[in-house]
Amino acid sequence: MADTEQKIAAAPLQMNPLLRPWQTPFETPPFAEIAPEHFLPAFEQAFADHAAEIKAIEHDPAAPDFANTVTALERSGKLLSKVSAVFYDLVSAHSNPALLEIDKEVSLRMARHWNPIMMNAVLFGRIALLHENRASLPLTGEEMRLLERTYTRFHRSGAGLDDAAKKRMAEINERLAHLGTSFSHHLLGDEQDWFMELGEADFAGLPDSFVAAARAAATERGMTGKAIVTLSRSSVEPFLKSSTRRDLREKVYKAFTARGDNGNANDNNATILEILALREESAKLLGFADFAAYRLEDSMAKTPQAVRGLLERVWKPARARALRDRDDLQALVAEEGGNFALAPWDWRYYAEKLRQVRANFDDAAIKPYLVLDHMIEAAFDCATRLFGVTFAERRDIPVWHPDVRVWEVRDAAGRHQALFYGDYFARPSKRSGAWMTSLRDQQKLDGAVSPLVINVCNFSKGAHGEPSLLSPDDARTLFHEFGHGLHGMLSEVTYPSLSGTSVFTDFVELPSQLYEHWQEQPQVLRQFARHYQTGEPLPDDLLKRFLAARKFNQGFATVEFVSSALIDLEFHSQPASSIRDVRAFERQELDKIGMPAEISLRHRPQQFGHIFSGDHYAAGYYSYMWSEVMDADAFGAFEEAGDIFDPATAKRLHDDIYSSGGSRDPEDAYIAFRGREPEPDALLRRRGLLETPEAA
Repeated sequence: MADTEQKIAAAPLQMNPLLRPWQTPFETPPFAEIAPEHFLPAFEQAFADHAAEIKAIEHDPAAPDFANTVTALERSGKLLSKVSAVFYDLVSAHSNPALLEIDKEVSLRMARHWNPIMMNAVLFGRIALLHENRASLPLTGEEMRLLERTYTRFHRSGAGLDDAAKKRMAEINERLAHLGTSFSHHLLGDEQDWFMELGEADFAGLPDSFVAAARAAATERGMTGKAIVTLSRSSVEPFLKSSTRRDLREKVYKAFTARGDNGNANDNNATILEILALREESAKLLGFADFAAYRLEDSMAKTPQAVRGLLERVWKPARARALRDRDDLQALVAEEGGNFALAPWDWRYYAEKLRQVRANFDDAAIKPYLVLDHMIEAAFDCATRLFGVTFAERRDIPVWHPDVRVWEVRDAAGRHQALFYGDYFARPSKRSGAWMTSLRDQQKLDGAVSPLVINVCNFSKGAHGEPSLLSPDDARTLFHEFGHGLHGMLSEVTYPSLSGTSVFTDFVELPSQLYEHWQEQPQVLRQFARHYQTGEPLPDDLLKRFLAARKFNQGFATVEFVSSALIDLEFHSQPASSIRDVRAFERQELDKIGMPAEISLRHRPQQFGHIFSGDHYAAGYYSYMWSEVMDADAFGAFEEAGDIFDPATAKRLHDDIYSSGGSRDPEDAYIAFRGREPEPDALLRRRGLLETPEAA
């Protein structure tokens, strides 16, 4: 860090672009001016400013009221939010060794900054007094919700603990911050270190679109003229589906599932054990039996029992379907003369073959019609038809990488609403997966602040100037993340803490998963699925086969997800002291639920960033399925209206779900939109699992 410190000393604060007003369109971050050495001094200033703001609230001589306590808290920390948003976007989407080194220090400093704030007895006393007398306060519905959420946040952070417990909680938080950062850095390290070069004999079975993407991935790594498979899911899964080389499928599969579990400097096993022990200790300090009970108390699900009930309800029919499919796949292996038992690296390959037999469809047939640019247009067009918003590309907005594109979003009246950044292609500097985040959240506390919303994906880039082609899963991912994006862009709340996606984890996936439904609608595909070479629309026959094939292999997809969610729940429900070996625990839990040997977890523990890179989804990975119960049921409102763009239904969807952020209870919000609670069987119907005997 000595070199970094010297650079910092040479950069006067007034020259730091993170600390100056941004003279850019819509006051967006001037990425070209921002260097790694700017971040630590900017964080120093932001921490100091925020601490002073908190101290002023704490020492305000006036009696606590909503304005001088809760609203004052909402106004605090603006510089910290601004610097953090830029920093974490770069760490995730365009990192380098200098940023990753700074991230280790920032994660520790962030914990040390927030601990004394969230455990401040005086501050909590002011909030608790207001909360106790809330019934007599003249508050709007949003203000009442903010008071309740603020009180809950401080209470659950340990603000009511005695001094000894607070001290220990602070130590735990600091250590967990370090461990979460280490986990993600280890995962990124394994993903960056591994690739498999393809020789001419290794292309057997691979479609032209995959080969083009493999060449583009090699070029990205400075290996122009070569072709490689990387550990990005958008590279691994198409390879496993298409390659006729069983030996190479095995090699890629094993590398993908071994990320973070290679016994090298990036190994995550010890990190996981320590995270689990510390999470359990923190939950017990707060009076909970285990971390799952702590986490789920503040969710729609409320209890581990409710989560387990949903997951087991889905697991039984999904497993039964997967086992039947396994037998069919094994029969297909035998028909081809294969003298081997179906293995996990065979499933996707033979499932594609079986889908061609049963539904006369395979992903490679539709991929030439799913051009990335056209699918972006489709996502925008659906938003325009539903919510009246329009999108115009802007080339004058600074970005963090040349591949990033920006659109200005305007409302139905033509007023500026948001900026939307799309960062779609895989690269070594980007962590795997797909996500939505923001550089600035919407709020109206001191005048209208428009959001800067980001979607990050890891799609394969087309080679030699050809467009990027998406698999059906990729196209669904694009719509999923754009649904999150709309949740941020359409937000219409006053207070930043309630903005956009600031909702329960098991509700936040509703707007994203619901939006996926439009991607698969015939009228959307007929308009936007056009062949990348000829421009011809998707043929009706291929469209029908695609729609018929959607429920194919749902046993597999559901099993790999639900098993991951169940293991997450067990990791955080069982005594941490009983888990001494992560691999052994994984095996034990999979045996307990009867996991088919031919299917692996969607996320093995050592690479399960959702739950170990931070705690946002810890004991909460089930949330995708909890939300799917709602999204499957919610789309039914449009189907019942007879129009997937029905204006009245779309207005309710906008007002009650997409624009309300965290300003109301999610159950109330859903019922306001749908007129009733969701029907759980909608999920099983959507996945084609309702007709199995076990579901009866």
